[in-house]
Amino acid sequence: MHNRLVVLRAERALSRQDLADALGVHYQTVGYLERGEYNPTLALALRISAFFELPVEAIFSLQPFTPMSAALYAGRDEPGGSR
Repeated sequence: MHNRLVVLRAERALSRQDLADALGVHYQTVGYLERGEYNPTLALALRISAFFELPVEAIFSLQPFTPMSAALYAGRDEPGGSR
């Protein structure tokens, strides 16, 4: 399972401990989730979704997420160039 937890935490300047405390889990659980070593239960996935105020599918996916840079630079001939 793929997720965007690292990005979401970074955007909000949260430590693993901060997120763990908000979710009621151990900080190592957050690390395991971020590295894909542990898949969340449905209940935990829904708590994470509620915490970030995002749909579950915006955070977790069975397929790798498209990098944001791919969307930003779509249609450009080369990096740093313009359309």
